[in-house]
Amino acid sequence: MINYNLFIDNIFEKWTPDEEDVLDKTRKIFEYYLNTPEVYENSCLVNQEYSSISFDFLFCDSSKTHEINRDYRNKDYPADIITFAVFADSEESERFVLDLEINLGEVIIGLDRVMEESEKKGITKNEELMFLISHGIMHLLGFDHQTEEDFQFVVTHQKKALEGIGIIYDKI
Repeated sequence: MINYNLFIDNIFEKWTPDEEDVLDKTRKIFEYYLNTPEVYENSCLVNQEYSSISFDFLFCDSSKTHEINRDYRNKDYPADIITFAVFADSEESERFVLDLEINLGEVIIGLDRVMEESEKKGITKNEELMFLISHGIMHLLGFDHQTEEDFQFVVTHQKKALEGIGIIYDKI
């Protein structure tokens, strides 16, 4: 059994998602990915020995994502989500597992953007938030979507992971 060490830091004052619910659903999404061979076997976790996985969430606003994008990614615009996939983005020879724990990195989500997008799409804020979380986890596992084929792979598995927590997401 895998131990999950997941952490949320929310510095956005206009909405506080239910942290316990978010973490519970995040674990379920992650377990879907780990238990799906075509995801797991192509992830950064394959051939690694571990008993714990950790990653962090920062919930903020789009001015903070703009600052992070500008300062760390040389991109001068706000984002709804930024993922720092520390483990996946490292060369295989440089990846380290400390005390059988893998730190996958951090997912930063602009909750103001979540609120705007959920309203545009006609879905709940929680549904949009879980969509972004499922997307961020795919990046933490080493998946990108530079090609249409890669994009379809990511989206297909996001939708299936979300279905596993009772969210039918057809707004992509």
